[in-house]
Amino acid sequence: MKGTPHEVAVQNMVYSRMQVERCLRYAFDYTRKRKKKNTLALCGKTNVLTYVYDLWERAFHEIGKADYPEIIREYYHVDATCMWMVKNPEWFDVIVTGNMFGDIITDLGAITQGGMGIAAGGNINPEGVSMFEPIGGSAPKYTGKNVINPLASISCGAMMLDHLGENKAAQAIENAIMYVTANKLKDMGAGKMGYSTTEVGDLVTERL
Repeated sequence: MKGTPHEVAVQNMVYSRMQVERCLRYAFDYTRKRKKKNTLALCGKTNVLTYVYDLWERAFHEIGKADYPEIIREYYHVDATCMWMVKNPEWFDVIVTGNMFGDIITDLGAITQGGMGIAAGGNINPEGVSMFEPIGGSAPKYTGKNVINPLASISCGAMMLDHLGENKAAQAIENAIMYVTANKLKDMGAGKMGYSTTEVGDLVTERL
């Protein structure tokens, strides 16, 4: 595809109303289920990507007003989102966005919570089979060394259980991970934890 990097990015960001609404409804449902701050924020760039995020913003408010009146709706530009995720991450509850901005802010979120070794992700199909995996990928340079942080993979298991309705089991794993990170690990980085990959997994298991 020809064009400058900016033009290529814009050309690739083509969404239909059906696609946008499907994503937004999942986000609203998740916010309702989460029952924390009851706030869903749309992350976009309406001042630059005017056509793309006009669709997202219109659908966001139409769906929210009609079907999720108890959910507080907010909007953040992606650049401001990146700044505030570093400065005040506690401000956020649930964020919904398109693929490109989502790819950016999830890595930022990962590093603010300790690194890629603790960041879990899910490819969610609300109507079928979903897939869960660490967002950092496979890290082949660490193959066979038993030094990487396994908590992202373990967290993926918790996400999967929650998605399947096994909420108590998911919360038990989450609590075990919080205990291990707060009380056992020296660092989140590969080879810096003070334990091997296997030993960290055993620490979580012992806490369950």
